[in-house]
Amino acid sequence: MQVMLLFSRQGKLRLQKWYVPLPDKEKKKITTELVQTVLARKPKMCGFLEWRDLKIVYKTYASLYFCCATEDQDNELITLEIIHRYVELLDKCFGSVSELDIIFKFEKAYFILDEFLLGGEVQETSKKNVLTAIQQADLLQEKTESMCHGKSFIGCKKTY
Repeated sequence: MQVMLLFSRQGKLRLQKWYVPLPDKEKKKITTELVQTVLARKPKMCGFLEWRDLKIVYKTYASLYFCCATEDQDNELITLEIIHRYVELLDKCFGSVSELDIIFKFEKAYFILDEFLLGGEVQETSKKNVLTAIQQADLLQEKTESMCHGKSFIGCKKTY
């Protein structure tokens, strides 16, 4: 996988994760073209398309488009399953994920994606294992925040 994009029906980019090194200008150009191409398609059209030398796989959930650009030899159905698995993980963590969850909790959305995909490849196929890692990270964050509360440690904000 080269890139995963989440964007709204209005074309607002909500999340992007690139797995290939490209200049920012090129990323912006590709993102703009991809969003416009996907949004121009009719709702009943297939979620697979060939674009440049890539395969584009996308699926709509609620008001969000989940879109992946993969190499030509990659399997579209596996990519579709990756999108669906990511949505399932988001649903478990946010409870029926919405666009607002992605907007206001984008750090967690990226963290979930990073626990699931690494370098554009599936890192962990088990939802249970991914959710366990996320829960452990949440507990660690809560513990760190409670230790920092009211104290002045390096990296902790002092509360008054």
